[in-house]
Amino acid sequence: MTLSLRIHERMLSNAFDLGIFEQVIRSYADGHLPVSEVKGPDFPVLGDHFHPVLALVAPFYRLWPGPQVLLVVQAALIAVSVLPLALWARRALGSGAAAVIGTCYGLSWGLANAAGFDFHEVAFAVPLLACSLAALGSDRLRAAACWAVPLVLVKEDLGLTVAVIGFLIARRGERRLGIATAAAGLVGTALAMLVILPAFNPQGSYAYTHWLTTDTGAEGGGEGGWLDLLYKVTIGLITPEAKVTTLLFLLAPTLFLALRSPLLWVALPTLVWRFASGLWTHWGTSYHYSIVLMPIVFAAFIDALVRRESSGVSLRRYLVGSAAITALLLPQFPLWQLAKPETWRPDPRVAVAHKLMDRIPDGATVQASNQLVPQLTDRTSVSLYGWGDSRPDPEWIMVDTEVPQQRKWPLSVGEERISLDRALAQGYRTAAEQAGFVLLTRSG
Repeated sequence: MTLSLRIHERMLSNAFDLGIFEQVIRSYADGHLPVSEVKGPDFPVLGDHFHPVLALVAPFYRLWPGPQVLLVVQAALIAVSVLPLALWARRALGSGAAAVIGTCYGLSWGLANAAGFDFHEVAFAVPLLACSLAALGSDRLRAAACWAVPLVLVKEDLGLTVAVIGFLIARRGERRLGIATAAAGLVGTALAMLVILPAFNPQGSYAYTHWLTTDTGAEGGGEGGWLDLLYKVTIGLITPEAKVTTLLFLLAPTLFLALRSPLLWVALPTLVWRFASGLWTHWGTSYHYSIVLMPIVFAAFIDALVRRESSGVSLRRYLVGSAAITALLLPQFPLWQLAKPETWRPDPRVAVAHKLMDRIPDGATVQASNQLVPQLTDRTSVSLYGWGDSRPDPEWIMVDTEVPQQRKWPLSVGEERISLDRALAQGYRTAAEQAGFVLLTRSG
């Protein structure tokens, strides 16, 4: 929580995704179906991804309107997910093992990346998966099914994860329960992707099939045919090397012992869609995409230790190895920012930005730079400056012209300068310009 709140305070959170998700939850809090101005004028977000679980955050948002409530909820969901895994480890392996495994899981890089990159609906999946897999590993099969089925309300692809859990339940002897759980997952995903999302989407289709049919990787790419799709779901699952690196980072904290547990199969749907995707950001260890994999991997680790009947020296060896690898990985991921002085050093530009944003009235239509958007989503109708789908002709424009080129998005420095000149030529006037921030308005 401290990390994500500090990132937001330093104006390093983003329109995609904190801005979008705050607009979604603000919609629920106002009593209507979710829309996001960042995605487009009055864009119906239930046509983008299926995540009705976010309505649960609306009561908290009404009490404390602002992006901070989303970050606190996400941190709480991650923290709660430690408990079922640690309690299972304590029952099966002892208190020492529970402390080490709980700590390694809580500090794991997949959770850290999610906490360090805005807010995402998949945070709700983490405690559900932890509870379901802890129950499954303890042969409490009905509880495992009950915790798994709500995943269909978190995101459209997670019904496939539910189906795998159902298969494992059936494999452990509860055949009817397992089949019912798997069917619920498959039907949930089918309804979301084939019925609900197309019904709300302005284009009348599921928006993300192009991830499988189009190559948008780092080397460029173009439209792919069936041969390309076949390649992506075979050899393409382990190439390029970023995918193998991700697998190594996932399994290394368990000393690869997780491979010996059937619970690891639950990770397959997420890994397959990510590695078959043509979008290169899905392949690696960055962003939030691995958050749902962490409870699966650590549940598989516990299950494998139990199956091996590890105890004494053998158990300590695995626990020490897991802790050592977790410690070695820690400096490469966002939690390490908490130890850096620059994280806590005040930036005078932040105060300037807020002083200028205070001049924008509540309810105004605004286009703003990427990292200014989440500072305005709680009280204005804000979209992303330079994004082609943003609402045209807003009442206000606010741009941070001093963002480093590597973080400048969606416009380059040159494109941004041209765009600002064009706005001035079209009737906007400069309301303020200070410390690299430019505030334009149409109002008198």
